[in-house]
Amino acid sequence: MGLCHGKPNQTLETQLENSNFPNEIEPTTQNSQTGKSSFPYYSPSPFHNSNAFKNSPANSNSSVSSTPLRIFKRPFPPPSPAKHIRSLLARRHGSVKPNEASIPEGNEFEVGLDKNFGYSKQLLSHYELGEEVGRGHFGYTCTAKGKKGSMKGHDVAVKVIPKSKMTTVIAIEDARREVKILKALTGHDNLVQFYDAYEDEDNVYIVMELCKGGELLDRILARGGKYSEEDAKAVMVQILRVTAYCHLQGVVHRDLKPENFLFTSKDEHSLLKAIDFGLSDYVKPDERLNDIVGSAYYVAPEVLHRSYGTEADMWSIGVIAYILLCGSRPFWARTESGIFRAVLKADPNFEEAPWPSLSSDAVDFVKRLLNKDYRKRLTASQALSHPWLASYHDVRIPLDMIIFKTVKSYICSSPLRRAALGAVAKILTITELGYLRDQFMSLGPNKNGFISMQNFKSALMKNCTDAVKDSRVLDFVHMVSSLQYKKFDFEEFGAAAISIHQLEAMENWEQLARRAYDLFEKDGNRPIMIEELASELGLSPSIPVHVVLQDWIRHADGKLSFLGFIRLLHGASSRAFQKA
Repeated sequence: MGLCHGKPNQTLETQLENSNFPNEIEPTTQNSQTGKSSFPYYSPSPFHNSNAFKNSPANSNSSVSSTPLRIFKRPFPPPSPAKHIRSLLARRHGSVKPNEASIPEGNEFEVGLDKNFGYSKQLLSHYELGEEVGRGHFGYTCTAKGKKGSMKGHDVAVKVIPKSKMTTVIAIEDARREVKILKALTGHDNLVQFYDAYEDEDNVYIVMELCKGGELLDRILARGGKYSEEDAKAVMVQILRVTAYCHLQGVVHRDLKPENFLFTSKDEHSLLKAIDFGLSDYVKPDERLNDIVGSAYYVAPEVLHRSYGTEADMWSIGVIAYILLCGSRPFWARTESGIFRAVLKADPNFEEAPWPSLSSDAVDFVKRLLNKDYRKRLTASQALSHPWLASYHDVRIPLDMIIFKTVKSYICSSPLRRAALGAVAKILTITELGYLRDQFMSLGPNKNGFISMQNFKSALMKNCTDAVKDSRVLDFVHMVSSLQYKKFDFEEFGAAAISIHQLEAMENWEQLARRAYDLFEKDGNRPIMIEELASELGLSPSIPVHVVLQDWIRHADGKLSFLGFIRLLHGASSRAFQKA
């Protein structure tokens, strides 16, 4: 290639093959614009002697009790990954060896692959390439300076992805999608600016903004491993803003971590930018992804279960918030398979210092993000509305895709369930009402304070990029906006837009639910036969409704019991009742 002044990749690959240096769930490009490796992926050990790992706890013959520190004071390499993750990775990138052969998933081997991307081939006529500043498993990044046109004299970063690494259709599509996503999303203050993409026979080149302030990881380490609450708020607001922007467009980053956020300059208050969209993907609001990608310490439980959406990014942000506030990782083990078990089974520690000395709002904020039930996890917009960030200046709450889903569910519900949701809406706290008011205003109510279903479509169109077409978010919103329903005032919108799962994550949910039930008793509860209830819920005739629903109805007066009220709030599906 010879375009950047850097060492060839062979040394790193040789080290990885002959050492216990870590792999990754899905290896990501090393920090695109910095020169150092960081702990979650192919990071050389601080001890360059290969004997440094001879007593590793990953070694089955070792009885050494020492492990890498959990405290986040310096990067260290995690042990090797679980075998099933490595196997998945090998299939994805075409590196399966003869003795590791597995059943191909289709179009996986390099037979007549088309590596022509259709990008301009005039990179060197537009930019003079400089030194290498970052290297990862699938490429490297170097600086460059514009030679002509609007970029003349401007310093930029150029991410170089060798085509020799693209040995599968999936790998080619990953590179193509990264460019499409960056091009579509560019323009947000907290997202690295994309300028252009080029190619030649050997490489794909992504030209983007050069961020000179270093990684968020570096700033954390420079502060001794943690931030004050006020400084952490400034970081979290910027991360949440760009994440909310991506999620509204139907883009999930899938590798959010401190290494993938760069500061634009060395100034203490410089902008923070999200980088490295190499693992990003499109996701429709009513669909789930199933491929396992990410970084071990930041991966969400549902990713390991192979069924996830944008909520997985919120888990990763919760891990970042935990690290910022206390200086240690919430989930930790000696091996990556151990980390995955901790993510799935263990609860973060909020008992040890400094958590007792932090504000209750800060603790609640992190807990609401690190909820293992993705349905109960805050969205990015909701996190920006959380009381912990409410006092932070100039926080604008973006439009949230979750309200499109909850309103759709509300419209398709029975009148009885709508009445139950209406009772809950009347007892919401100021925080929840504030978030819902922001969402209502984002939809553009008319002068009489009403919104129609067409408002949902027009609100998205005001905030959309080209990514909504590829993610098919636009198709989903078209479907929602075409539903036949009367206009909403704010009171009914509140009932339609609330998420019961998320309310259940609140510590005082039981008290709120009791209060809502009391209101429902006065205004909405009525005697109902089990057969009528089954019909309202749309239950299959194959379900033994008298067995399943007997606890839903009070025997004394035939009205919904408190248990029935709670279950009704969640709605019903035949699958759920069959499981019961």
